[in-house]
Amino acid sequence: MLTDRQLEIIQTSIKLISSKGIQGLTMKNLSKEIGISEPAIYRHYDNKIEILVSILDYFSSTTQTIFFSEMQKEGTSLEKIERIFINHFKAFSETPSLVAVIFSEEIFRNEPLLSEKVKEIMERNSKVIQTILEEGMLNGEIDPVYNVQHLSILIMGSLRLLIKQWQMADFNFDLQAYGTNFFRTIKQILNKEKF
Repeated sequence: MLTDRQLEIIQTSIKLISSKGIQGLTMKNLSKEIGISEPAIYRHYDNKIEILVSILDYFSSTTQTIFFSEMQKEGTSLEKIERIFINHFKAFSETPSLVAVIFSEEIFRNEPLLSEKVKEIMERNSKVIQTILEEGMLNGEIDPVYNVQHLSILIMGSLRLLIKQWQMADFNFDLQAYGTNFFRTIKQILNKEKF
């Protein structure tokens, strides 16, 4: 469980990375931004890597809640996947600076601990999507001719690309509205009945 100060450090770190890049995330910049001394930050985190791990853990717990709660809810598999999409769009709309951290491969590429953490998150989320898709195939909602791993990549890749486009456009369109319309196309492609 994060303390209030740790949460503040995480949120400030996300903002710093978003505005100044990974190079801008320094203990000096953090302490200045928060208004506390550098030693006060070191009481919570030993280094920048620990802060980044904490950011990934924070994101991971949020996405895990979204993914796993949807698995338990009523509705078709396509409705469940749509709600996962919409909840992600909502979360990123509320904290746009999070996109700069979560979708910035250069931050994680040279640090094995961070790379492994990102890989775990992606694999876990992909497995949930695959489980929901398999359920849809069993229920006759999705044509079983499709490979669930390929569909999972299609769905998660679409989510990722749309969020990156939103970031590259300086967040100047309504991600939730656009994402909702976008998912209608995915539903039409996947829906066995082709409504």
